[in-house]
Amino acid sequence: MTNTLATLSMLRLDDDAAAAAAGLLAGFACVYIVVVLAITAFFIFCLWRVFTKAGYNGAMALIALVPALGPLICICILAFGNWPVLQNRG
Repeated sequence: MTNTLATLSMLRLDDDAAAAAAGLLAGFACVYIVVVLAITAFFIFCLWRVFTKAGYNGAMALIALVPALGPLICICILAFGNWPVLQNRG
């Protein structure tokens, strides 16, 4: 009987530890998602400003939201494209 009670108390401790670990993981995941969304929003804001200053429509910054290729496309447009703001000067 004593052996069974010891086993049950060990299982209870393991369940409590698992619940605590799951709660910690869920909290970390929520914080991580908020931080990633904030960084992404700031990146899009910065690209929007660069596109606007180059004379393009600022909404072109939303191309960066395309996974993997979006930021590369934005950089190529800015690096190799003819900036409308410079064409108006000359």
